[in-house]
Amino acid sequence: MNETGKTRRGLGKTLLSDWPLILIILCCFIAGAVLYSHMPERVPSHWNFKGEVDRYTSRFGGAFSMPLVTTGIYIMLLVLPLIDPRRENYQKFIGAYRVMKFILVVFMAFIYLVTMLSTFGYNVPVGVVTMAGVSLLFIVLGNYMGQIRHNYFVGIKTPWTLANEQVWQKTHRLGGKLWVAAGLISLVASLIGGITGLIIMGVSLGIATVIPIVYSYLEFRRETNNSG
Repeated sequence: MNETGKTRRGLGKTLLSDWPLILIILCCFIAGAVLYSHMPERVPSHWNFKGEVDRYTSRFGGAFSMPLVTTGIYIMLLVLPLIDPRRENYQKFIGAYRVMKFILVVFMAFIYLVTMLSTFGYNVPVGVVTMAGVSLLFIVLGNYMGQIRHNYFVGIKTPWTLANEQVWQKTHRLGGKLWVAAGLISLVASLIGGITGLIIMGVSLGIATVIPIVYSYLEFRRETNNSG
């Protein structure tokens, strides 16, 4: 079987195994189509730290923008392993990659659900719920980050992790722990809410993002000096 045939076969298997994600996305589109005529002309699309609506979108945007974005994210995650020069490495963390696809699609569908509930007048604490959702996203992704193997699209991609597989692995193990810790702190911050909660969340997630970048540089220098 040639390379094109193998790619098509692999893509077909992936689509079959991803049927729950495809079903979730289809349900979002169906919900948008069913509810479209009942939605107001202006649909809430953004909330400030007080939980007040400060931005609106059109009826079409409210009904279909989130399902379309979710579809785009899913297609991107479907294609990346096929075009990555290191695509053979995806098989080494295929389980973790499937979890990442699943949690991202579920997260987007969750945000869509929260938005629709708010649109139809349900008293949903959007700010608190969204912060909690982002926190859980970081916790789940952090738990699987250490399993990600060397590639060009997924993970902590710095010049130093891409240049050295040992640096990649060490950085992702540290990054995973930091993401879980930041997610837990952010989860508590979501209960605090308001500007204080946002600051705590922003600082914790920012630290969890910056430290692995700095660490990858320092670890690369150490590896280079040792090999020299």
